[in-house]
Amino acid sequence: MTDRIFNFAAGPAVLPEPVLAEAQRDLMALPGVGMSVLEISHRSKTFEEILLGCEADIRKLAAIPASYRVLFLQGGASLQFSMVPMNLLPAGGSADYIVTGSWSQKAVKEAQRVGAVHVAASTEAENFSRIPTQAELELDPRAAYVHFTTNNTIFGTQWQREPEVGAAPLVGDASSDIFSRPIDVQRYGLIYAGAQKNLGPSGVTLVILREDLLARSPKNLPTMLDYNTHAKEKSLYNTPPVFGIYIMRLTMKWLLAQGGLAAIAERNAEKAKVLYDAIDGSGGFYRPHAKPGSRSNMNVNFRLPSEELEKGFLAAAKTARFDGLKGHRSVGGIRASIYNAFPKAGVEALVSFMKDFHQKNG
Repeated sequence: MTDRIFNFAAGPAVLPEPVLAEAQRDLMALPGVGMSVLEISHRSKTFEEILLGCEADIRKLAAIPASYRVLFLQGGASLQFSMVPMNLLPAGGSADYIVTGSWSQKAVKEAQRVGAVHVAASTEAENFSRIPTQAELELDPRAAYVHFTTNNTIFGTQWQREPEVGAAPLVGDASSDIFSRPIDVQRYGLIYAGAQKNLGPSGVTLVILREDLLARSPKNLPTMLDYNTHAKEKSLYNTPPVFGIYIMRLTMKWLLAQGGLAAIAERNAEKAKVLYDAIDGSGGFYRPHAKPGSRSNMNVNFRLPSEELEKGFLAAAKTARFDGLKGHRSVGGIRASIYNAFPKAGVEALVSFMKDFHQKNG
């Protein structure tokens, strides 16, 4: 089947079509190898080239200094909710967490199992419809680190710039907007991201870690939960998700071919503007969840005048070959996820559908 629909799912999400085509072409046998990437040994020269090539392209895309390690792990961002405090939060210390949605709430919950957590700011009282201002952050100057979620898929909010946190290492869960725009890696102590939004398929977790922070890991950590294990073994302590890393490698090559992060950021901003303009210009028929200044370019959430109309919208959208538009139960309504690989033509098609639905039901 080559007649593809428009996939607005929040994740696993749409992948670049050239990546899918290359993977399909070489799935039976990698050129010059004679077997599938699904079959090759993770200790083979072939996979070593895939792994090192993927890391090299990631470093090039984000201008990652040599003083940072790039790790390919498993367990998703959810495992990082535990690994971060287990490795970076010393006994008797405390970490600051900025709470802007469900995933940062889950990160807090897991960190509290390890040590003391101070919530530096939260917009829960406003149903996470905005990002807190710098003035609202109550940061502890003695914090072991400051954790924030760069983009909130469920609520459609996104930090427009990193918070200023002083000397404490900044830790970012960038799962849903990593490499959607330029990033100054040197502002962070650690960045982590599940791959299934902008990097590749589910099953791989990218961790970018400042090397000096490796010394913080307690010696009694379980082997697989210690960043040092994976840094020392170059992500090959155990069998890594070979196919996922292969697809990530192809996706990094695609991003570089698009012109890099500045170019993809421009495209993402253009796509988001088309959709937000349609929402704002609907006379209130479509109502955005996120407030101006906090709106995400990755996840656009909006409501209709009634739940019945929302059900009708989703049913009609399915018929029109739009998938994945149902909003999360925490917010309801509609959610259009328009990650890096989502085409502008799909956004324009959705806007046309929205205008037609409004005319018929407004």
